[in-house]
Amino acid sequence: MKIGMITDSLGELSFDDLLDAAAELGIERLEFAAGNWSRAPHLALDRMLDSAPAREEFMVRLRDHGLSISALNCSGNPLHPGETGVRHREVTRKTIALASLLEVERVVMMSGCPGGPGDANANWVTTSWPPETQTVLHFQWEEVLMPYWRELVAYSESLGIRKLCLELHGHQNVYNVGTFFRLRDAVGETVGVNFDPSHLLWMGADPLAAIAALGSAIYHVHAKDTRLEPQALALEGRIEIRPAEDFTHRAWNYVTLGRGHDETWWRRFCQALTAIGYEDVLSIEHEDLALPPIDGVRRSVALLRRVITSAAWGLGQ
Repeated sequence: MKIGMITDSLGELSFDDLLDAAAELGIERLEFAAGNWSRAPHLALDRMLDSAPAREEFMVRLRDHGLSISALNCSGNPLHPGETGVRHREVTRKTIALASLLEVERVVMMSGCPGGPGDANANWVTTSWPPETQTVLHFQWEEVLMPYWRELVAYSESLGIRKLCLELHGHQNVYNVGTFFRLRDAVGETVGVNFDPSHLLWMGADPLAAIAALGSAIYHVHAKDTRLEPQALALEGRIEIRPAEDFTHRAWNYVTLGRGHDETWWRRFCQALTAIGYEDVLSIEHEDLALPPIDGVRRSVALLRRVITSAAWGLGQ
């Protein structure tokens, strides 16, 4: 497997400093954020779309550092019922178009989450009661989500992009194995998974079981950990609405690899991916607010290097 990183992990660095840091850390592949929920400081989407020389310069600078692109990322909510949705749909299409021009086969994104009928904001339904939740879900899936994805898949395929990688994330209609397959069965195999275990961990699922169930539908992988905080969890449960910055009081937090689950777990994670035939990139996503980003990424690279090596030799089982 290859060690990669989504560029927002070191979003405070300039493009040149980012490339230098990645090369120094031994990272091989970068996942470039192109907009929406990302500030995307390292990739000027419109300029890259409009200028072949800009694209060539970008790729040359990557090659000069021994780097390549694993994916472009446009995670956002293209189904938001307001102006946010309009903007996110535009960036999503532009990102797919740029991936085609750069000959990057994968675009990482999220399914989106509409409102209910007449809502001004997205509405993530997480219970089956009261009864109106089912009305909202039917509207979201049948009238918004599936028509949008049928159209987006057709657009993507027309540009030669056949790997749209959905992150199974909270506040999205597609957030677990079952909802993923519901969408994929409706729109086809261009839709796959960007497998990020951290979200399944806080929702109470087992990422290793999910890997086995998803199998070849996993097109790209994020390496990000979650730590459950026992005291707060015992009182509050997993539904956490405190801001991420309030990490000392939350029931769970995104953390650097190894600070939530130990090396044995991450070795089993790599072995589970190998078992379903995935031998591609593990893209580090640093969101640990208790550590400086460069320190967190460095620790994550070191852990991945150890577990990839031992998993390949079948050690530590």
